Amino acid sequence: MTPQHRAPKRYQRRVFLGLAGLAAVPTGAVFMLQSRTQAPPAEATTGPSAAPSASPSASPSAAVTVPKIVTSGGGPVPFRRGRAMLGAYLGLDGLSPASAVDLRRRQLGRDLRILHVFYAWTDVLPRSIAWLPDDAYPMISWRGTDHASVLRGDHDALIARNAKQIRRFGRPVLLRWGWEMNGDWYAWGGADNGDNAAGYVKVWKRIRSIFADQGADNVSWVWSPNWNDSPAAKWNAKARYYPGDDQVDWVGVSGYNLHREAPGTMFQPIYDAYATRKPIMITEIGSVDRGGSTKADWITLAANWIEQHPAIGGVVWFDTDTHPGYHEKWRIDTDRESLAAFRAMARDAHFLG
Repeated sequence: MTPQHRAPKRYQRRVFLGLAGLAAVPTGAVFMLQSRTQAPPAEATTGPSAAPSASPSASPSAAVTVPKIVTSGGGPVPFRRGRAMLGAYLGLDGLSPASAVDLRRRQLGRDLRILHVFYAWTDVLPRSIAWLPDDAYPMISWRGTDHASVLRGDHDALIARNAKQIRRFGRPVLLRWGWEMNGDWYAWGGADNGDNAAGYVKVWKRIRSIFADQGADNVSWVWSPNWNDSPAAKWNAKARYYPGDDQVDWVGVSGYNLHREAPGTMFQPIYDAYATRKPIMITEIGSVDRGGSTKADWITLAANWIEQHPAIGGVVWFDTDTHPGYHEKWRIDTDRESLAAFRAMARDAHFLG
């Protein structure tokens, strides 16, 4: 995504909802709101400087040879070749998480397979989520902090405590620690740590090692960069942040249609780089509505593109209208056409997971 549309660098994405309204979520949880990697134009003057985005007119997959894909993997949350679990971050105005899940169940005629929630670095991660459907997996996006303090061991007790929490969850969990590390908007990104990606890899390995020591073997580890690097410098290339095949269960990616980006423009490079080794998950995705059927058309375009790429085992929509200071309504039911397009995807056998 293009960072000229991101909120100010120190504005913390996924702002906390009042916990009083989230009684169903364990203490410390944050069912957080997202300031997009491409945040609203109104905030652009206070955001970090822009890096050029790919041309929106680029063909999604022209002249691209689709690689031989993985046939297994995913860790405790297994990958099924040619099937994509459909999920969402749900932050719907006036609705509790449980009510939002129920609304989507009624609209789509089925439950979502992945429910996406966000936690701050110092939060206590959940050992249960009351509103999680029986056949759904939680994807927990856990914020990070600076590299040096983690590598000194300052947070070992916190990490171990959360590993124990997740171990007690009682079902497989997708854990997405320190996402979009190749952007310059987070404390755990290379740009805030001496323009160096190596520290991120060391932190990842330390966290995963502590989880292993605590017996948290129900975790599928999701490594999830942004689709474009910001800054677009050699040291900040997303591949430099990759912890290694033995450290990652799913390769994720964030990408939003804000400037008429085709799905392939955002997702094909990640697919080409990793689909021979790891299952792919589109961990954050959404589309601007430019009037008429533009949003519905893009949802259909994305669904078709995903079906043509069988290593994609999950797609998690950014389904919300509650992001503070953001005019765009990302929820899937902003109009009948968009809901119909999303419902068609949800009822397609490819997306039953």
